[in-house]
Formats: sequence, structure tokens, C-alpha cells
Amino acid sequence: MKLHNGTFSPNALRVRAVAFELGFEPELIEVDVMKGENRTPEYLKLNPNGKVPTLVDGAVVIWESRAINAYLAALKPERDLNPADPVRRAAVDQWQYWQAIHLGPSMQKIAFERIQKKLFGRGEPDEAAIAGDVKTVADLLGILDAALAGKEWIAGTLSLADFGIATTFMLRGPARLGVEPHANVAAWIDRLEARPSWQRAIAPWKALMASRGVVLA
Repeated sequence: MKLHNGTFSPNALRVRAVAFELGFEPELIEVDVMKGENRTPEYLKLNPNGKVPTLVDGAVVIWESRAINAYLAALKPERDLNPADPVRRAAVDQWQYWQAIHLGPSMQKIAFERIQKKLFGRGEPDEAAIAGDVKTVADLLGILDAALAGKEWIAGTLSLADFGIATTFMLRGPARLGVEPHANVAAWIDRLEARPSWQRAIAPWKALMASRGVVLA
């Protein structure tokens, strides 16, 4: 099993974390997007979108992080990260789509504007450009906080949804994403990030951010 990986990519982090949680040890093949390694003819044969991650498992080639994670979870059904029960599976899907379509894009825009823009030499932060996203994130964090009331995990038990949502929160401190007033969300992300699988998966990203002078606390 080979995972074409990008250390900077939250989508690749999502797959690494789930793979490690399930006990898989994929060979990690770093794809340097900044050097255009994602646009080579060889890589585009695997993933025509030129994105990371891409999983190669024998003759099986899968791209899109959530699809990869569904595949990995199906290989270890006893771990129940993507439940067979249709009602529970729908809850997992619901929250993954919610992150992908609603929370993720706005959080990522804020993190880019406040942290990554200057880091990548794209100019100074522009708060006016993200004013609407700041409000959207505040509203959505309220929804997530209410949904987590009385629960450790968003779909009841640990699932792909928790790993999917968590990758949106990596820069919550330096990007000032406003998590602190939402006690249920803050406790949930702390629980998820305490898992050995997550700590192992995120270690290369944390080291890279530290080398760029980004303080995550």
C-alpha cells in the first residue's frame, strides 16, 4: 500500500491519521507540489486532478481523501469507523459533507489569509477579504458545539467524521478561528488530537510549520 502524500495538505493528513488509527503502515511517497511533482505525467496517470493524496493498493488507485478513508475503513470493518448501519453511516456522511462544503472552505480561507498568505509570499493579510467567512465560522462552530453536547464524538462513536472535521482545526490558534468560547468543540478537538494516530500523522506538518516560524499554541 502506497500513499502519495503532501505534508502541507490537510487532506493528506486526514488519510494518514485514519490509516494509522486502523493499523495500516502505507509507504509514504512525498509529492512536492511546490516543485510541480503533482503535475508530472506519471503522477497524473494516478490522479488526473494533480492533487494529493492518492492511494495505491495493488491494482487499486483511489484519490479524494474521504473516498480513500472509506476504502481503508472498509478493509477493517471491525473498527467501525464507517458504520455498516445505514442510520449511523448517514450521520458520518452528513458531518463529512458539512465539513467539506460549509465549515472547511471558510476556515481554510481565514487560515490562509491570516497565516499562510504571508508564509507563502502572497502578500499581507486582508481582514476585509474574510469578514464574511469569520461570521460563517462563528455560526458553524455554534452548530458543531450544540451537536457535540453530551457526546465524545460527533457521530456518537469515533468515526471518519471526526478525522474529517479535525483537519480544519490545525491552525485554530494562530489563525484565531474562535474555537475557545465553544467548550464542547474545544474538548472534542483536544480528545481527537490526543490520539496516538493523530499525533503521529500530524508530526511532520508540525515540524514543517515550526521551521517556518509558526507557533501553534
